[in-house]
Amino acid sequence: MKKICKVILSLVLLVGMAACNTSANKEEAEKKESKEITIYLVRHGKTWFNTNNQVQGWSDSPLTDVGVEQAKKVGVGLKDVAFSHAFSSDLGRQRSTAQYILSENKNEIPSITELLEFREKNYGSFEGGSNDTMNLAVVETLGVEYPTESDALWDFIQETMTAEELASKIAEVDPSQTAETAQQVKERGAKAMELMMESVGDDGSNVLIVSSGGIIPLILEAIAPGEYNGEKIANCSVTVLKYKDGKYTVDVIGDTTYVE
Repeated sequence: MKKICKVILSLVLLVGMAACNTSANKEEAEKKESKEITIYLVRHGKTWFNTNNQVQGWSDSPLTDVGVEQAKKVGVGLKDVAFSHAFSSDLGRQRSTAQYILSENKNEIPSITELLEFREKNYGSFEGGSNDTMNLAVVETLGVEYPTESDALWDFIQETMTAEELASKIAEVDPSQTAETAQQVKERGAKAMELMMESVGDDGSNVLIVSSGGIIPLILEAIAPGEYNGEKIANCSVTVLKYKDGKYTVDVIGDTTYVE
């Protein structure tokens, strides 16, 4: 009888310990789930191609003095943010912008991880040419009257088309048929964010990403559908995201207060 009691007692203790372990594991998992990560998604500083009104996707050009100053100003504005991770693509303008931002930081500086997926849209045969040439090719297919002056033409396009529509139309009118479609860019942007989060893991807190003005709206549409509503993504503007429990929320889009 005593042996039976001992066996029963042992079983009760084992069940209790298992329940405690399960509860502890659940609490630990919930803690990991609930950790919030803040992401600072920044467009690169002004470049030579930007200055000369040239199409700049996978093609690259260096930051101008203005672009360097913009990046440093963002760095000063974010100098107290302790970045655990930093990302850009392999494009020099993005990498340089990230370096200048981090150079102003007061905390331990993370190394910059380059993910090709954060590259700007590929504009096909329009790369390096005049923005006006590409934009005119787009609006000529719309069957409506349009302005021809450079700034007015760009404003017209932004008022008339969404970021997705514009990307798809550029791919449609590209003579070489090598420009990326909106869907391709969105998928690449979503992949970039997935790879970024895999790299950050459970150790992240504040993350810096430097990318480009054409892909940022499509990244937002991919990870937080409906949040982007045509806001301007100016050089060195800052878009702030929060990531928690597998979901992204948008705090601000295209903030330029750091460079004003």
